[in-house]
Amino acid sequence: MTLVVDSVPTGPTGRSGSRRRVFGWPAYVFGLLAFAWIATQAFYFVQIGIWTFMNPSDTAFMRAAKWRFWHDGESITFQHQWVPYDGISRNLKRAIIASEDADFVNNKGYEVDAILQAWEKNKKKGHMSAGGSTITQQLARNLFLSTEKTYIRKGQELIITLMLEFWMDKERIFEIYLNSVEWGKGVYGAQAAAAHYYKTDASKLSVGQSARLAVMLPRPKYFDDHRNGPYLTSRAAVIAHRMGAAELPSDK
Repeated sequence: MTLVVDSVPTGPTGRSGSRRRVFGWPAYVFGLLAFAWIATQAFYFVQIGIWTFMNPSDTAFMRAAKWRFWHDGESITFQHQWVPYDGISRNLKRAIIASEDADFVNNKGYEVDAILQAWEKNKKKGHMSAGGSTITQQLARNLFLSTEKTYIRKGQELIITLMLEFWMDKERIFEIYLNSVEWGKGVYGAQAAAAHYYKTDASKLSVGQSARLAVMLPRPKYFDDHRNGPYLTSRAAVIAHRMGAAELPSDK
């Protein structure tokens, strides 16, 4: 009697080949994702380097807003005009630092204590509501990211923040921030805000006007429609009182 032993093919069509295909897919996909992530970081890094001497024409926030307005069928005229750092009132600069990031000049682009406080607050609420962002982190988000609040986006925001601090001095970071931050529906930058709310130039903003504009930043579209609310008035008075202690990059 002849004993017949079935052979197990090990070529591309056999079990070993199938196993390689099955177990090779996760590594292949992981490799593609890793390459895409690295390429994205490289793009951010190079783009920020270019912006050390060239001004951004727009931001991710602006483009997203334009798309939303188009999608919703709203006809909005975007207001955005770049002005140099010295063409913006020192009152506005002091008001924003007093309101948004008191240690802006001295920090490394992030505040560990603020991040930990935001983490504890988010744990209590059960969702991400606070970010503990500095001015540099806000700029990182505005330039490249979305308004979505997730820890993944927060991590990317921190990476971009480190890139901004690597490439730019504080004055350049603040200049881009002042010229790109949202101040209302279709209103971006200090010059557009000064014209939209006070019919004046960014260089001529008073203490009171600057304090009110600084308070608007966390909810610009809301305050665009509620310009005379009691919170805005009372909070602006607090910011105006703090402005004298605010340190500007140009003061260093």
